[in-house]
Amino acid sequence: MKMKMTCKFILIPFVVALAAASARAEEPSAEELKRAVAQLQAEVARLKAEAAGPERLAELERRIGLLAQELEKTRTGGAVDVDPRSGGLLGLAPAASKVYRAGRGVSIGGYGEAVYENYSSERQDGVASGRTDQFDFLRQVIYVGYKFDDRILFNSEIEFEHASTGKGGEVSVEFAYVDFQPRKAFGLRAGMLLVPMGFLNELHEPPIFHGAKRPEVESAIVPSTWRENGAGAFGEVGSLQYRAYVVSGLSSAGINASGIRGGRQSGARSQSEDFGITGRLDFTGVPGLLAGASFFTGESGQGATVSGATLGGRVNLYDLHVQYERRGLQLRALAAFGSVGDAALINAANTLTGARSVGTDQFGWYVQAAYDVATLRPSTTWSVTPFVRYECLDTQDGVPAGFQDDPATARNSLTAGLGVKPISNVVLKADFQRYRNDGRSGVNQWNLAVGYLF
Repeated sequence: MKMKMTCKFILIPFVVALAAASARAEEPSAEELKRAVAQLQAEVARLKAEAAGPERLAELERRIGLLAQELEKTRTGGAVDVDPRSGGLLGLAPAASKVYRAGRGVSIGGYGEAVYENYSSERQDGVASGRTDQFDFLRQVIYVGYKFDDRILFNSEIEFEHASTGKGGEVSVEFAYVDFQPRKAFGLRAGMLLVPMGFLNELHEPPIFHGAKRPEVESAIVPSTWRENGAGAFGEVGSLQYRAYVVSGLSSAGINASGIRGGRQSGARSQSEDFGITGRLDFTGVPGLLAGASFFTGESGQGATVSGATLGGRVNLYDLHVQYERRGLQLRALAAFGSVGDAALINAANTLTGARSVGTDQFGWYVQAAYDVATLRPSTTWSVTPFVRYECLDTQDGVPAGFQDDPATARNSLTAGLGVKPISNVVLKADFQRYRNDGRSGVNQWNLAVGYLF
């Protein structure tokens, strides 16, 4: 049975994981530290007036010094350590949300990863693969935030990709926005935003996802990392978390047989004749469980015309996701479905013919299971987590009349590997990936990676 049909008829088990993230004690605020210092200073003055002993006075002076150091840390953001086990905040990963935990002032964090990829010498049909092994410093990311007060803050991510702009790398702003959150249930966010779809688009720091490489479904179908200029609302009401934004739309000029990924404008002088609407709703009311859905809809033509016809090119994309964690166990599943309107017109505008056609429909899903065996020995600080992930996707599940689909776009992969963390902020990864597609051109590979966040 062909991959395209196999993927459609397999029942996706949508029961998954969310792990009891270890609760982090709240850091004292700057105002609380100031009050504590003032109280101790008043106590010192009183004791001096009463001619108290030097040992008592020395101890109080020492405590004042320690509190003053903590107060200075809250001003610089240095009082906050990032523990990935404590989870992220407001749709952001642990390091990306560092500014929310900090006191007033500057906060700095980041992450990075390097990946070695070793390809098989043959494709699945026995033909030479022609692939060259590579070792890439994928990215170094710096987060810079500033907390003006308890309601208003700025947050940003600056990414350096592939080590050098002189050798094919680039420097990009991944997000940069201002939050105004007067209450937990409602906040406003504006700037360059991460589109809140899937798991990895918002939560892509290496120590918090399994595998040396991100899931293909969350690259080809949900086009991570997907960011765009816009504004919207976010908040948490009881067991429900939500985000809803209006953003600049995709550009049909970049959409092709590989999916909508090339249509991302990424905030760089984004054409904004067409806007998109995106939103997400998650339920977290059961310990260990996260379940929700997200969507994006918007036209992509950006004012283009083809043979006198206006190009609409509406893109609809939605996903269902669920995760369950308990102790060392994590289970995750995601399914995403998309459609592209005016595909024949986009083909004409982009001079795409035959099997190079834009897909009128796309779909992808994956299931993943992982277990941290180190939890069997609670005294250890290490994490040793084998995992397995199965993916199935097709970026040309349908094509316009007069075009053909490329058999290689209907594909699946099986990834199995291990992640080892000597501490929660640093991970070493190794895995094997078996690729298969209807064109029989899949190439297997081994991967090694190191990742970190702070």
